[in-house]
Amino acid sequence: MSSLQTLIVYSSGPSPNPYKVAFVLEELGLPWKFESLPMPDLKKEPYTNLNPNGRVPTLVDPNTGLTIWESGAIVDYLVEEYDKDAKLHYTTPKEKNLTRSWQYFQVSGQGPYFGQLGWFENHHTEKLPSAIERYTNEVRRVIGVIDGHLAKNGTDFLVGAKVTYADLMFIPYFKSVGKGKITLMAKDVDTAQWVHYTAWLKRLHDRPAVAKVAKMYEDIWEQIIAAKAAENSG
Repeated sequence: MSSLQTLIVYSSGPSPNPYKVAFVLEELGLPWKFESLPMPDLKKEPYTNLNPNGRVPTLVDPNTGLTIWESGAIVDYLVEEYDKDAKLHYTTPKEKNLTRSWQYFQVSGQGPYFGQLGWFENHHTEKLPSAIERYTNEVRRVIGVIDGHLAKNGTDFLVGAKVTYADLMFIPYFKSVGKGKITLMAKDVDTAQWVHYTAWLKRLHDRPAVAKVAKMYEDIWEQIIAAKAAENSG
């Protein structure tokens, strides 16, 4: 794929959703780069000409002339257009649709709830313990769903012994919760108690492509955390 032009992923700071796309791009060995915009610029032209919703990610593919927005739609596009060898997806009906089920669980059951927790813990103008408790419980629930599934089926990944795009899409939000070095929410939740989930995440991070993108994500968060600490100490 060396003859391909570079695919552009629009992002904004450490927003998790563009990294879902980045993990897939890196695993597929595609040339890609981030185009990071300040948050206010997402809500106005020229960006809204690419993405009318004014959020990230948006993918611009100069190889096909297509622009796609919403992370799930982007991942579907990448798999359909570039995963010709089925590295990250199944072609058999059962496994194909099971993978899609996990993908939809991520975009509807993980992302929105984790995002709301991040908002109420870090950005809302007043502390609302009931909201924080609700979304923290959702973090526990989602982790428990994955842990229980892996334990029951005895598989290395969400669908059998093969990593798929669905596994990759869960990574960014999971990196943001618990007791890790870059976690920003649900800090009192010890995710190590879910042993199958913890082993699954490690298995994913042991992959070179995942490790590369994960480091990018960690680096940007560490810079933000250090800057905030310096500001508070000053």
